[in-house]
Amino acid sequence: MDSSAEGLKREIGVWGLCSNILNTTIGAAIFVMPAIVAEGLGAAGITAYLFCGILITLIMLCFAEVGSKITGSGGAYTYIEVAFGKYAGFLTAILFVAVGIAADAAMANAIVDIFGTVTPVFKELWLKLLFFLVLFSGLALINIKGVKQGIGLVKFTTIAKLVPLILIILLCWKNVSVTNLYWESAPSLASVGEISIILFFAFQGGETALAVSGEVKNPQKTIPKAILISISGVLLLYILVQTVAQGVLGASLSTFEKSPVAEVANRVFGRVGFTIITVGMIISTFGCVSGDVLSIPRVLFGAARDRVIPSALLSRVHTKFATPHIAIITYTCCSLLLASVGGFKQLAVISGISCLLIYLGVALTVIKLRKNNITDLKSFRIPGGYIVPIFSIIIILWLLTNLTRNEKFGVLIFISFLTIVYLLILIVRKKKATKELKKINAFHKNLK
Repeated sequence: MDSSAEGLKREIGVWGLCSNILNTTIGAAIFVMPAIVAEGLGAAGITAYLFCGILITLIMLCFAEVGSKITGSGGAYTYIEVAFGKYAGFLTAILFVAVGIAADAAMANAIVDIFGTVTPVFKELWLKLLFFLVLFSGLALINIKGVKQGIGLVKFTTIAKLVPLILIILLCWKNVSVTNLYWESAPSLASVGEISIILFFAFQGGETALAVSGEVKNPQKTIPKAILISISGVLLLYILVQTVAQGVLGASLSTFEKSPVAEVANRVFGRVGFTIITVGMIISTFGCVSGDVLSIPRVLFGAARDRVIPSALLSRVHTKFATPHIAIITYTCCSLLLASVGGFKQLAVISGISCLLIYLGVALTVIKLRKNNITDLKSFRIPGGYIVPIFSIIIILWLLTNLTRNEKFGVLIFISFLTIVYLLILIVRKKKATKELKKINAFHKNLK
């Protein structure tokens, strides 16, 4: 599937796609996760990062192979829909969009809350609503005007969010105490798995960024290259941030739940450092929202294009700007509505479960496409036969076994609900098709 049939333009190169992956992956989570990881594993928290890093690398290799074969818009949704049909595509699209809207609503509220700690006037409801309106309408306008404008904003926010984190690593390294990095004991496999379910939230995002595949130049080469560069960078950055936080704060790291990285800056540079990191958190959070507004509407667009979602409007492309403008407007309006209703907390575990299910689908897609011999000479192929996709599937299933009974039950209920909705859509379509067929038959009888 190619963008020429979709009416979209291929404007995104390697560094543009790298920026999008980095931007949607590195969010506010890395500013908070060091404390959560330290609480569960202490100085041995690095093991959880390595585990998640290995898993995300395996998964992204699967994305690289499939993304070089199926180059239309929609990312993981399109991959899974092509391999397993419209029902699997429907589940994937809804999971993607629902998690994205809830996360963006939560992140918009998080930005306002941070502003509120500095300027109390932002606690006023009318100003909150005005901020949400300006935020989402502004991002919608930028992304409707062209993918080049949308990716340009993503590049800017990516650089802006990386600078404070890199500065913290470079300038605070001299304050790291080696004794704070000693392990008191080796962590158990169960404890690593438990923390990894939460930490994995910080590694999510690459799957969202790939929703713009239909607008990537030379996707067979650009997508694999961008994935490998960006994921390697994310893993290295996260490990260094955790090491610096643990090395500076030691055993007290777990007590700074709200902003451990800001506390590191405060210890080393005083109030100025704390302020810089706080601003960095705002920019980082805004960057994630901007990346979602660029990427996730392409999932809506792709699902409507394939008639998986019953709305032809969502598959429209702007005649002047060549962007899925209706999908962008719909997505930002839903995010605005949820953000205005109240302050939604990002539930890292639930979001992680949804992404793990999508990742499982992509790993299975690699195997399915190989079985069907869907490939060409230009596409990327993971070395080692089926080892990477099979290992990915095994690790994902093992992680899912670490869920609580309530979490497993919640996932089952949600998928059952979506299945009922999908069946209702099929019934309505069948009745509509039957009526149309009767009209055609009646018309032919009248002609006779």
